[in-house]
Amino acid sequence: MKRIAIIGAGGWGTALAIVLSRNFEDIRLWVYEPDLCERMRETRVNDLYLAGAFLPPSVTPTHEMCETLADAEVVITAVPSEFLRGVFERIALLARPEQVFVSATKGLENRTLLRMTEVITETLRSEFDPKLAVLSGPTFAREVAHGAPAAVTIASADEDLARLLQLKFANSMFRFYTNTDVIGVEMGGALKNVIAIAAGLAEGLSLGSNAMAAIVTRGLSEITRLACACGARRETLAGLSGLGDLVLTCTGALSRNHRVGVELGRGRKLDEILKSMRMVAEGVNTTAAARELARQKGIDMAITEQMYAVLFENLPPREAVRVLMERELKAE
Repeated sequence: MKRIAIIGAGGWGTALAIVLSRNFEDIRLWVYEPDLCERMRETRVNDLYLAGAFLPPSVTPTHEMCETLADAEVVITAVPSEFLRGVFERIALLARPEQVFVSATKGLENRTLLRMTEVITETLRSEFDPKLAVLSGPTFAREVAHGAPAAVTIASADEDLARLLQLKFANSMFRFYTNTDVIGVEMGGALKNVIAIAAGLAEGLSLGSNAMAAIVTRGLSEITRLACACGARRETLAGLSGLGDLVLTCTGALSRNHRVGVELGRGRKLDEILKSMRMVAEGVNTTAAARELARQKGIDMAITEQMYAVLFENLPPREAVRVLMERELKAE
């Protein structure tokens, strides 16, 4: 493998282009905004989403999808979940059966409740059955771009494909572990954002470390219940794409979802918070999707239910805490 395409030049897509430039001599980075693409070509910096991190010479920003995909052996998608289907409807016109598609997007599609690989498969199936993998784990884009070490999971139902991508992607700053549990890896990556909003809310309300520990622990229990009901393996949720990503997103200062929760806890309105953010906080939409999916599966997700009420029904954050604390007592 010599050429890869990365679809999406937000913080994460740009960081992946930078870190994987150690492994590949030709990386095409698709940029949605034409003016941003032009600036990135001239300055070699993504000033909108990842200021301060320079693009290596092997990374070529482009606004043209056909140029991005031309001769690419691997296509990595790093666009927000709400836009993934639309992007793949464009990709489907240019994609080739021999290409490998790697989803680096974390979320559930709100309307269909599908995981990202399911959206990709559904979109491409009229042309061919795609070779698919998922890249997920505890990573902040800024740290990855600046060369801080990180460990992630590469998951595929095709174990040989996961192993091949592991060997091609890994380098001294980016360590990969393989997994065949695509459902568990995707569900962990999506649902942790919901719990991160709850963790941020606890910080915004100054509830202390005890509350934070309880949210992370009980949040993991919720994530595991729903993921396993969807077909995941329990042990996957104890790994990098489950517990690892959950801890990072709930406690890290760079977490967008955590920041949404903090601001809610401080009394700001959701619309105001989201308008002040350049990048998407996936946990907001995922909260609605996760709540609906849990109800369909008959799974109890108390934290998710309360986050939905805070986000979409204007429940005061302190009232959500009271409801959680006064629920029926039960065994762990």
